[in-house]
Amino acid sequence: MDRLVNTVRPYAWGSLTALPELLGQQPTGEPQAELWMGAHPGDPSRADRGEGPRRLDDLITADPEGELGAASVARFGPTLPFLLKVLAVGTPLSLQAHPTIAQARAGFAAENALGIPLDAPERSYRDANHKPEMVCALSEFEGLCGFRRPGEAAELMARLGLPELDPLIDLLGVEDETEALRGTLAAILTMDDETARQTVGATAAALAEHDTGDPDWYYAPYARIAKDFPDDRGLIAGMLLNRFKLRAGEALYLGAGVPHAYLSGVCVELQSNSDNVLRAGLTPKHIDVPELLEVVLFESAAPGVQAPVPVDATPGEELYPVPIDEFRLSRFTLDGLERAVDGRTPQILLCTEGSARLTAADGTVLDLARGQSAFLPATGAPTRLSGTGATLFRATVTV
Repeated sequence: MDRLVNTVRPYAWGSLTALPELLGQQPTGEPQAELWMGAHPGDPSRADRGEGPRRLDDLITADPEGELGAASVARFGPTLPFLLKVLAVGTPLSLQAHPTIAQARAGFAAENALGIPLDAPERSYRDANHKPEMVCALSEFEGLCGFRRPGEAAELMARLGLPELDPLIDLLGVEDETEALRGTLAAILTMDDETARQTVGATAAALAEHDTGDPDWYYAPYARIAKDFPDDRGLIAGMLLNRFKLRAGEALYLGAGVPHAYLSGVCVELQSNSDNVLRAGLTPKHIDVPELLEVVLFESAAPGVQAPVPVDATPGEELYPVPIDEFRLSRFTLDGLERAVDGRTPQILLCTEGSARLTAADGTVLDLARGQSAFLPATGAPTRLSGTGATLFRATVTV
């Protein structure tokens, strides 16, 4: 077992206090957005096996089957297939979607052929992998996800009574759903700057005028966006999407092409090992409109909020089912009874409440406090879990 040393990414949308509080640290005064746990080369975790801290991706490269197990290597290759994070959202983060694996491979190769550096701000594809993800709320967690039905989006805009929105309302009236959604999003993202300034400005002003301060108000998420991004056309694009609100312990899975934006709260996020993002707004970062329109899935769908289900084969474990095998997210709430996790796959355990003790088959013990995490190589032997009042999230694969 390896206690992980992890990197915090200080994006501008991050909370000032949530991650320091989780990690038992003093706030720095700067936003702290994402805690990364895994082996993505952009910010790999580090582990010390007696020779000083080493990058987890380097440890895996040195002995893929020893770290990941033969089954995982055969199925997913010699890399850790998933990336575990904690997101602390203080202000809305970018409206975005993620590519399929075929789109990611093609986009990554195309940008490489153009000689665009991996860290260039205009780069859309940082790797050749897709980025499905699941978020599980640690506090109330709010965002936008998936397209509304075109008629519902048109009604949302029409109730503001703004002539500036009439052209978009007309586009949403097209009979074919895909055409209506694609045409409206394309119109928002490609309108000339003066039209965008007038449309966004009028919408932001109307939202501010009618804002009741009630978090359950029909327009509450858009009023929040307008305060933070009063000049961003992502405000209008966001009105095409469903609102969702997760309670602590509830989760949401997002597949390729599903547009989404997170607005507030703290969550555990488990995703494939990728950093590919196509943005549509609410960000100063690069927006590649043609590529985004190729990636987005233009169909209406309600957010599929889910609660965990018990795992019959593992007492005390609750699973958040997903339709892919590259990652598997589950949760243990330790109540004084000893539990065990199977050791045939690579996994990361994250403690989000209380403290927990991990005991390996050879008797090695590792204690995790709140905010700490551990990497468990695929040894084939189970690891015992113990503690009282502790919550452990388990990230692994299905093989």
